[in-house]
Amino acid sequence: MIRANAWGSFATSSLIAGIVIWSFGTTEVEPDRLLSAGPRIAEFISRMFPPDFSVMPQIIKGSTETLRIAILGTLGAVILSLPLGILAAETMTPAAVYRAVRALLALIRAIPLILVAMLMVGAVGLGPLPGIIAVAFHATGMLGKFYAEAIDNVSRAPVDALESAGAGPLLRLRYAVWPQMAPVVARDTIFRFELNLRESLVLGIVGAGGIGFYIQTYVRSFQYDKAASVTLAVVLMVLVIEALNVALRRRLA
Repeated sequence: MIRANAWGSFATSSLIAGIVIWSFGTTEVEPDRLLSAGPRIAEFISRMFPPDFSVMPQIIKGSTETLRIAILGTLGAVILSLPLGILAAETMTPAAVYRAVRALLALIRAIPLILVAMLMVGAVGLGPLPGIIAVAFHATGMLGKFYAEAIDNVSRAPVDALESAGAGPLLRLRYAVWPQMAPVVARDTIFRFELNLRESLVLGIVGAGGIGFYIQTYVRSFQYDKAASVTLAVVLMVLVIEALNVALRRRLA
């Protein structure tokens, strides 16, 4: 038994090592190319300093737009995910229903956010609206899965007690399931909002609004000092949001 486990570990390690070696061999990762790129990277960074803070009005506009996209996108995802999470819960719906809904949620997660944003830009035009739709759609795939798992992981004793008393699915969900899953739902939603904010930063590249539009504009026009100012604003905003999210998650723990 021990020898079988040793051979299994050796085979797994060999497979992982082989995959890593294959990856290096097929991606042209060459040390001399990395070393030769050093001066160009240094020159690029040097052109970003000192940052040009004359673009502060654009930074404020783009940052608030990105924040609105993340907030409204998360709200839309929560509204969609709550019913889908219930339908995807193994303990709440028949097998045919929850398996189909879980497959749908997996399909949604498999579609890249940037692709959804590009489709929405083509459908509804430029601006924050396609970004909000894209974030809401993409986040639903993850939140729906999280909510379903939260329902399935609750203690069954209160649920069974209400069921034996003749309570229907909605009453069991309201009085037995929801009080147990509410902290988990809040934690997962806050975590997803943070991810949505980070993802919203790049939506401007495809015209879906937000501060990413200004980063793209300044980099393409070789205004690296202005791009540096926008980048610093992005870093500050992400750090502040992350600190707030950590504080909220600790209060919910």
